[in-house]
Amino acid sequence: MKTYSVFDEEFRPYGQVMEGYDFTELLDVLRKQPAPSDSVIYVAGVKELEDCAVFEELEQRGFGGIPIQVGYCNGTNNKLNCLEYHRNSELNVAANDAVLLLGLQSDIVDGKLDTSTIKAFLVPEGVGVEVYGTSLHYAPCCYEKDVPFRMIVGLPKGTNVGKAKDFGKDSLEDKMLFATNKWLLAHPEAPEVKDGAYVGLTGENLVYEKE
Repeated sequence: MKTYSVFDEEFRPYGQVMEGYDFTELLDVLRKQPAPSDSVIYVAGVKELEDCAVFEELEQRGFGGIPIQVGYCNGTNNKLNCLEYHRNSELNVAANDAVLLLGLQSDIVDGKLDTSTIKAFLVPEGVGVEVYGTSLHYAPCCYEKDVPFRMIVGLPKGTNVGKAKDFGKDSLEDKMLFATNKWLLAHPEAPEVKDGAYVGLTGENLVYEKE
């Protein structure tokens, strides 16, 4: 699978590199968080990360002043499994080299997305990116085999922490709504299917391997 960089032209439809931030303290705290060798941990908000000096700047500059949460996604992964989107951008900062598998919401046709449309992007150590709200994403992949990744995740406060109210509608997007501000499309092979995730990915369940 070809790996692009977030500095390449191909990244433009999916997001942009964040400039003018000092992530040093944030990443120092992130490196102290667990990163399992056989699974992935996601924590929506972490007080120690939100106490970092750059938090206010991320909230004010990055999200225009709305309340946010800063947590992390750490661990070991090399499979696509699922793709999600939010009604807003997501901020990611890599503590070590990691790969994002990204798609476009506009490529969802009749509630399905073909995984052949997915592209892989390297986020180098220390780099922060804004992943646009129209970009489909999920857990990062390890860039170096079996070397756990560590990734900051910044989102509007309340994202991924509960369930949205069910109005009994039957639209395809209603079926995708998996958690607060989280629309999820799962591959048939994904473990999330057992938890009721909408099966919306067709084609191969991509496995990332460094070229």
